[in-house]
Amino acid sequence: MVSLKLQKRLAAEVLKCGKGKVWLDPNEVNEISMANSRQNIRKLVKDGFVIRKPENIHSRSRARLSAAAKAKGRHTGYGKRRGTREARLPTSLLWMRRMRVLRRMLRKYRDAKKIDKHMYHELYLKVKGNVYKNKRVLMESIHKEKAEKLREKAIAEQYDSRRTKNKAARLRKLERREERLAQGLNFEKK
Repeated sequence: MVSLKLQKRLAAEVLKCGKGKVWLDPNEVNEISMANSRQNIRKLVKDGFVIRKPENIHSRSRARLSAAAKAKGRHTGYGKRRGTREARLPTSLLWMRRMRVLRRMLRKYRDAKKIDKHMYHELYLKVKGNVYKNKRVLMESIHKEKAEKLREKAIAEQYDSRRTKNKAARLRKLERREERLAQGLNFEKK
């Protein structure tokens, strides 16, 4: 058996792969052993006596199956857990997610003119202070606060209108009294 160490090394360089990936045709050993330059090796590659072996298949089908099962919640019991609860899903991560969701909602409401900047600031600080646990609670609180403000406004308007009405009535009363007094004086003069 002729040593084809040189040819294998050259072929690996020509084919741009490792020596393990090079296949030399066992039926053409004599022809291959004659090749002692890269040019000759290129010719052998062209003729099909030296071939680059195909990539090994590394199937992900089992990995995909197990990932699908895990998505359904299988294989995640106490026995399969290696990290602490905090390591598996940090509370800081949950907090950041919640903050971002609630702050994004506040910004959206402010841009849509549903809340003014003062209400926005007030709610922003409350969100930071862990008052609202999710979007629904925050939304309900916004609606409640807006309704309260509207009610207060309506009451204030009623109060103002009543005051102006009373004031006008008082003025009319005074005018009438002065008129009567003036008429009374006129009668006395006659």
